[in-house]
Amino acid sequence: MEIRIDRSWILAMLRLMSILTIQSHVSYGHVGNAAAVFPLQRLGYEVWPVNTVLFSNHAGYPTVKGPVLPAQDVADVIQGIGERNVFSSCEAILSGYLGSVELGEVVLSAVKQVQEANNSALYCCDPVMGDRGKDIYVHPDIPDFIGREVLPKADILIPNHFELETLSGSSLTTTSDIVSATCKLIEVGPDVVIVTSVETSTDDPDTISMLAVSKDKVFKVQTPKLPFDIQPSGSGDLSAALYLAHYLKCKKVDQALAQMVASVYSLLHETLAMKSEEIVLVKAQDMISEPRFKFDVQELSVS
Repeated sequence: MEIRIDRSWILAMLRLMSILTIQSHVSYGHVGNAAAVFPLQRLGYEVWPVNTVLFSNHAGYPTVKGPVLPAQDVADVIQGIGERNVFSSCEAILSGYLGSVELGEVVLSAVKQVQEANNSALYCCDPVMGDRGKDIYVHPDIPDFIGREVLPKADILIPNHFELETLSGSSLTTTSDIVSATCKLIEVGPDVVIVTSVETSTDDPDTISMLAVSKDKVFKVQTPKLPFDIQPSGSGDLSAALYLAHYLKCKKVDQALAQMVASVYSLLHETLAMKSEEIVLVKAQDMISEPRFKFDVQELSVS
């Protein structure tokens, strides 16, 4: 009996499940693509990882080995994927740490190519620039490039509190400050801004929050602050990947926020319990799809 495979059906299925993620990669630990790819796959997505660096580990350790890939090499990999004629099946592009403006331009070129093939594809940008206690740790040209070139093209932007302050050019000490700053970013480009690691002067110091702001809605989720001596690297990369994964499935800002926070907190809780210096993505992988902890989403008034 002859078995015929309907190629259009296969492409339709792939269209629902494919994500192109352009980020750094480490062999030991979980940051960049090493934090994003497995959770996306665990949630059922076909993932096309394009690595921008091939490092032994993240820069928080005393030594780091491995190359930063030239922007042209990264562009060549993306071109090769495009030559498979699959960009029409790509549902989203995810980007993180940019080692140079040239690499940022490669990312934006990839976004353009994918969206020309599939105009419903979303671009989700994690604008990695720095964090509280670490300050800005990217090339000095990157913050301006993100604000000027990336922001208008992003559909979803996922900065941490520090990065939002960097993009807005001001200190944001209250929830109202944060909402106002995110609304100004939305006027420039993205439909949704997710702010992670939020700590304000009015919140309980033993808690930490995440905010989701769209054009007409503001949502907040608050969790206990886990007592890490040193926060594991990669939680921001993980958060961006999980938010994108859930948003693509439900298209609801608040629901995706709740699911992302539940998984990230549950994974970090397990990491603390296991006394691991790296997020325990594999050992605690059930927390990705079935998180142990869940938190209420509060809708805030927009003023």
